[in-house]
Amino acid sequence: MQLTEQYSYQQQNKENVGALYLVGTPIGNLEDMTFRAVRILREADIIAAEDTRETRKLLSHFEITGKTLYSYHEHNKQASGPELVRIMEEGKRIALVSDAGLPAISDPGADLVQLAVEAGIPVIPIPGPNAALSALIASGLPTNRFTFVGFLPREKKHADAVLASLRMEAGTLLFYESPHRIAKTLDRLASAYGDSRRITIARELTKRYEHFIRGTVGECIDFVSENPPLGECCIVVEGADENGTSQDAGQAWWQELTEEEHVAHYEREQGVSRKDAMKLAAKDRGVSKRDIYQALL
Repeated sequence: MQLTEQYSYQQQNKENVGALYLVGTPIGNLEDMTFRAVRILREADIIAAEDTRETRKLLSHFEITGKTLYSYHEHNKQASGPELVRIMEEGKRIALVSDAGLPAISDPGADLVQLAVEAGIPVIPIPGPNAALSALIASGLPTNRFTFVGFLPREKKHADAVLASLRMEAGTLLFYESPHRIAKTLDRLASAYGDSRRITIARELTKRYEHFIRGTVGECIDFVSENPPLGECCIVVEGADENGTSQDAGQAWWQELTEEEHVAHYEREQGVSRKDAMKLAAKDRGVSKRDIYQALL
């Protein structure tokens, strides 16, 4: 990757220089919209939106009229992305918004950002609400180090592989989940890390029925089974302790296994390739993949 520099404020003041503005929008409460975000949406030549219907509601609330909206989402990004870059190369300013929160977080906006950077177009973040960080700071769990995971893959073997790769992560883990899948995800967390890790489930953040559930994985499984949550959720999960195990989990599950048995476990139980199984085993043991490879010879 070639070294590049960007001085956003100098470039904003130049005529005929296009730009991509990443505009954070409310995740529920419209009072969280910033003055700067409103100004940028008013000044932009085009607003690229994940769902133009939702964005029109937002614009109407803040009395922003006469805007050209361009549909940009997961299913059309391959065609829309290059077209938006072409428009910016002609000097147009594009404001990118997602349905809620910061664009490019678990969002196809990340691909548009990459295209803009490769084309030398200034990318300017307009900070705003974010569900994962809002859940984290209210969770009561450590905030000094964390890993954003987003949505787990739908297939069990892929979801289990992601969880296994994070087993030794000392930082707090941040997940997104839909209400109809949260029970299944909690069960997978219990299988991967045991039921004693502390977690917080945050739902309907910033909205009228904002709700936090705090407890161990096991306690939250019991609660959710009796009180199915409504609305999108964030799950904040305690990280592993300094020994690479979950709090109160005791000895790491793989310590009695040989390297061969460790790799075979991932191949058999999670259906991953041998190459990926070796990577996971190496991460568990805190060694390089080459060390695992040498042990298997």
